[in-house]
Amino acid sequence: KTFVAAGLIAAWRVAGRPVAALKPVASGYSDAQIAASDPGRLLAALGRPVTAAAAAAIAPWRFAAPLSPDMAARREGRRVDFAALLAFCRAAIADHPGDLVIEGIGGIMVPLDERHTVLDWMAALAVPVVLVTGSLLGSLSHSLSALAVLRQHGLAVAALVVSESAESTVPFDETVATLARFAGAVPVLGLPRLAAAATHPTFPRLAALLDQRPVPGGTDP
Repeated sequence: KTFVAAGLIAAWRVAGRPVAALKPVASGYSDAQIAASDPGRLLAALGRPVTAAAAAAIAPWRFAAPLSPDMAARREGRRVDFAALLAFCRAAIADHPGDLVIEGIGGIMVPLDERHTVLDWMAALAVPVVLVTGSLLGSLSHSLSALAVLRQHGLAVAALVVSESAESTVPFDETVATLARFAGAVPVLGLPRLAAAATHPTFPRLAALLDQRPVPGGTDP
């Protein structure tokens, strides 16, 4: 997800558009390895200094354990305040005049606290969704299940991006083609492994799709 977000940021910056990014919730985070963290990679893509203070500004809920947010927060005697999370995102949406990337965490059903999931977060914000998946065996079911849930909740899906998994035993092109057959009106974009974020054509195409009206719920035309 972070690689796709960074590539999208790069495409918008090349086009001369003002862009900002948030990674509100991050687990497996350490100030000592900030450059390799998700917030650090987003800051680098934005051309901003990669510092602990800058990471805190775009990722207020940072946890050390590489676990789901509810588990990681519990280990630190903390929790993700869902109302505060929504307020943080809505303020950024209202204040930023250009393009804004809000990167989620884990899959759409990952718990954030005792009773809210990433899906609840997306539904409350009601912003266009880019669903990112890998190409490992099993990703067809995982991806189409996630897309079905997004449909059920009426979320606008701009694209399904298949980011090639290095260790996959499944042909990448066939995975992309199969998902495209079942995704209805949702565009499916294949992103080869380690494609250059600043130059690969997938990213400008994704940016163009976000400029269009995303498909509500990913339903067929």
